[in-house]
Amino acid sequence: MLNLKLDTSRVASFVSEADIKAIQPEVEAATKLLHAGTGAGNDFLGWLHLPSSITDADFKEIEAAAADMRSRVDYVVVAGIGGSYLGARAVIDGLSNSFDYLLKERKNPVMLYAGHNIGEDYLAELLDFLKDKKFGVVVISKSGTTTETAIAFRLLKELVERTAGKEEAKHRIIAVTDKAKGALKTLSNNEGYKTFVIPDNVGGRFSVLTPVGLVPIAIAGFDIRALVKGAADMEAATDEKVPFAQNPSMIYAATRNALYRKQKGIEILVNYQPKLHYFTEWWKQLYGESEGKDLKGIFPAGVDFSTDLHSMGQWIQEGERTIFETVVCITKPNKTQLIPEDKDNLDALNFLAGKNVDHVNKMAELGTALAHTDGGVPNIHVEVPTLDEYNLGQLIYFFEKACGISGYTLGVNPFNQPGVEAYKKNMFALLEKPGYEEATKAIKARLK
Repeated sequence: MLNLKLDTSRVASFVSEADIKAIQPEVEAATKLLHAGTGAGNDFLGWLHLPSSITDADFKEIEAAAADMRSRVDYVVVAGIGGSYLGARAVIDGLSNSFDYLLKERKNPVMLYAGHNIGEDYLAELLDFLKDKKFGVVVISKSGTTTETAIAFRLLKELVERTAGKEEAKHRIIAVTDKAKGALKTLSNNEGYKTFVIPDNVGGRFSVLTPVGLVPIAIAGFDIRALVKGAADMEAATDEKVPFAQNPSMIYAATRNALYRKQKGIEILVNYQPKLHYFTEWWKQLYGESEGKDLKGIFPAGVDFSTDLHSMGQWIQEGERTIFETVVCITKPNKTQLIPEDKDNLDALNFLAGKNVDHVNKMAELGTALAHTDGGVPNIHVEVPTLDEYNLGQLIYFFEKACGISGYTLGVNPFNQPGVEAYKKNMFALLEKPGYEEATKAIKARLK
C-alpha cells in the first residue's frame, strides 16, 4: 500500500510541464540503468531490493539479540559515524517520546550516541555519566579502524569491562561489521561478541535497513518488521516497471534535476515535526555524499520549522534565489493537545481556544509554502499519514531510490565518496600515523 503522497504543483511556475517532459527520458534511462546494475558503482546496489529480501530468520536473529541486550542494560551507546549511525538515529528519534530519557521508569533502554565526533568533552562527559550505569554498546564499523568510532569504542569497551566484568561485557557488546575481515571482526571473534554483517554491496548511507540500522532500532523497542514492510511496499511502488507518472521516486528525481538546471542549486529539506530533525541529517548525508562530486550536485541543507522560520526564514524568503524546498509533512500527529481558553486573554489567543496545536502548525506550513513560492522558492511536498515505523520505512526507501535515479540523471556515480578520504590523509599525516611518514614530512613542510 502506498501511503506517501508527492505534490509538485508548487514548482509549476518555476519548471514547466515541458521541462519535466524533456527530462523524463533521462530519468527513465537512469532508472533502467539502476535496475540493470550496469551503471557506475553497481557493486553497491545491495540496497535496491533489500527490503523485499529480508527473511523471517533475519528478523528473529536481530529481535533475539535486541531482547537480550534490553534485559541486561538501561542505556545503550550506538558507536558509529555517518551512515553507521544516522539512519538508526533518524528512526529512533522519530519514533521516541521526546522526553523518554527523563522518565524514571522506562520499558526500553535510553539510546545514546558516540563515535560520530572527536570531542574530548563529549566523550569524557559520556563516560562520567555511564560509570555507575548498566550500559551496553552497539559498535558499527566495517573496518573497525574508522578514527572517530574506534576511539570511542576503545574507551567504552574499557569502561564496560571494568564496571561489569569481562564476562558480562561480552554480552553487552554487539558488533555490526564485515562478515570476514577487519579489526572489529577479529576483535569480535577473539572476545566472543554477538556480530551482525554489514553487506559488502551496501554503502553506509544506504544501510539503515541492514543490521546497521535494524539492530539499534530493535534494541530501542521499535517494530523493525513494520519499518521494512513500509520500505518493501515503496520498493514495489517505485519499481522500473511502474510508469513515470505513477512513480514518486522518478517524479521527485526529475523535478529536483529540472530545478537544478534552472540554477536552483540548493535544496532545503523542511520538517514541521521536531522528531524529524535527525531524519533531515540522514537525508543530508544521503544526497550530499551521493551527488556532490565532479564539480556537480545540489547542495543539501535542512531546517526545522517553525523554529528556523525565526532564524533562516528571512534568508529563505528574501535571499539569493538559488534554493528550493522539499517539505516532509506528517498528516496527523500521534498525540492530541488542545489550546485552552484563558479568561484574561492577555496573549490574544482565545480565537484559537479549543483547536489542536497541530492545526496551528499546519496553517504555519501552508502559509509558509505560499509565502516562499510567492518569494521565488519552489516547494515540493512529501506527505505521509502518521509518524510510525511503516511510514518511516516508506520515506526512507522513497528518498534512497530517488537518490540513485537522481545521481545517474546528474551524470555522477551516486555510490562512491572519494572526497571523504582527503581530510583523513591529512589528519593521519599530522598525527604521524605509522605508514604516513612521507606524508607527514610533506605536510609539516607545507605548514612551516
